[in-house]
Amino acid sequence: MTILASLVKAYERLPGAQMPGYAMQKIGVLIGLNRDGSVANVTDLREGDGKKRTAPLLAVPQPVKRTSGIAPNTLWDKTAYVLGATAGSGKRTAQEHEAFVALHRRLLAGSDDPGLVALLRFLDAWTPEMFAAPNFADDMRDENVAFALEEERLRKIYLHDRAAARALVAAGDSADQGSTAICLITGRRGPIAQLHPSIKGVWGGQTAGGSIVSFNLDAFESYGHSQGGNAPVSPRAAEAYTGALNHFLTRDSGHRIQIGDASTVFWADASDAEMAELAEGVFGAMFAEEAVDEVAEAKKVGIVLERIRRGERLDDFAPGLEAGVRFHILGLAPNAARVSIRFWFEDDFGRLAENYRRFSEEMQIEPPPREPHPALWKYLLETASQHKRENVPPNLAGEWMRAILTGTRYPMTLLATVLMRMRADKSVNAMRVAILKALLIRNFRKEVPVSLDPDHTNKGYLLGRLFATYEQTQSAALGRNVNATIKDKFYGAASAQPRKVFSLLDKGSANHLSKVGKQSPGYRVNLERAIGVIMERMAPGENPFPASLSAEDQALFGLGYYHQRNEFFRKKIDPTTEGDAKND
Repeated sequence: MTILASLVKAYERLPGAQMPGYAMQKIGVLIGLNRDGSVANVTDLREGDGKKRTAPLLAVPQPVKRTSGIAPNTLWDKTAYVLGATAGSGKRTAQEHEAFVALHRRLLAGSDDPGLVALLRFLDAWTPEMFAAPNFADDMRDENVAFALEEERLRKIYLHDRAAARALVAAGDSADQGSTAICLITGRRGPIAQLHPSIKGVWGGQTAGGSIVSFNLDAFESYGHSQGGNAPVSPRAAEAYTGALNHFLTRDSGHRIQIGDASTVFWADASDAEMAELAEGVFGAMFAEEAVDEVAEAKKVGIVLERIRRGERLDDFAPGLEAGVRFHILGLAPNAARVSIRFWFEDDFGRLAENYRRFSEEMQIEPPPREPHPALWKYLLETASQHKRENVPPNLAGEWMRAILTGTRYPMTLLATVLMRMRADKSVNAMRVAILKALLIRNFRKEVPVSLDPDHTNKGYLLGRLFATYEQTQSAALGRNVNATIKDKFYGAASAQPRKVFSLLDKGSANHLSKVGKQSPGYRVNLERAIGVIMERMAPGENPFPASLSAEDQALFGLGYYHQRNEFFRKKIDPTTEGDAKND
């Protein structure tokens, strides 16, 4: 099933799915009208305190697409259009208000509906100078405004909800359509949407929203078709797929996570609604890593997720999730006025669970990160300068997420980026090493140890261990409060071009061992033994320090360094104490 067809199907399952011609928009001000058109009440719908107040989402007639022209919405709009009041310079506010009034005089002419008649009377009597206290506050300027008959306002029946208003919207939709064609989503012939509704809520995107389907230049058009005629989609289908996306992209929808620059939405399709909800909860916990609270449903999600991570088959403990749930994941990123597709996954939830289990297994490392299963966005921060989300390399998040979901090779840019950050930051931590380990297993088919493996003979791994031992020798001789350790000075060069660095490190280590011997002869013996054992593992007859290491061996260097370094910490060796501490 295509992306848009899947979204249309999801929209039909959404609780309270909007009627054709309507969309969810933020409405900050509600004006209650008497039947004669006079203002009975002005309600500030925004919630919160101070400048952080937010307007609630209401289903209103589909907004028009604005570029640089003046185009009013039907039965609602921002204060500049509805009331002729704005907080800005207002260079064309008068024209915007005139356009709103003119549109509604035309649309509402001849209507006998009390609500629509009241709105027409209000617009005939209104002047922008009437936007003043006590009814209107200055901070209401530029908020979206809707209307209600005062007698229906407290029952939350708005003017655009009345039967006459809905008929008006439907008639307007039909009148706006041009030629007919077969809809690519439904397969039925009918009117075609020339412009699709905007998609809002994509992180980093334009406030006005963007489009997945858009043709705004002659170069994009073909066979004489213009705009939406190049990819015929019915108005109902266009509203449905954008409505589903806009619902999923809202902050608290429960169907959205942020993966780098990719706003990721997900939904399940199953005959069993309970199983679909469980699958969505498990996926959200997989990648968003929300804390599992004491709610029964949350506990159930946590149990399922833990059993997946342990390698248990879904068939054994949740057969309904294995093949009874179809799962969809869509990654979106901004691209000027458009929305780019970063990745798309559609498969049985069982396949997704298996691919996630494999990812979790590959990322296991000892000692583990402070969090046993860090969220993917935290791993991505390890690829970003200054640990800032906006500095995650473009496209990397989407490519990595796609590889995790589909079980394919990880992007090689991930390897290069992590190695670069380790050299630049002088930081070799659990999450970075876990990424390198996973890359070595999946992309290079290496047998890579989870914890320290004294018998591993890869030269990169051995050199990483040796480097950590030299660092430990320095710490034992000089203490841990030196201005710069050998890791701070030489890690990047040692991991890329060992021959240039290790002979120097070996000489420095001899001096450090001499100093350690004066303080703790027994510990000096242990360190010398550790260095000797590592050197013995090197291939005989070869220079133990190659001129350069490949990216693959640099990753193993980092892994060996991490394992050996933490082995010293694990054993809690006191360098001032003589005795039987063993490091081999």
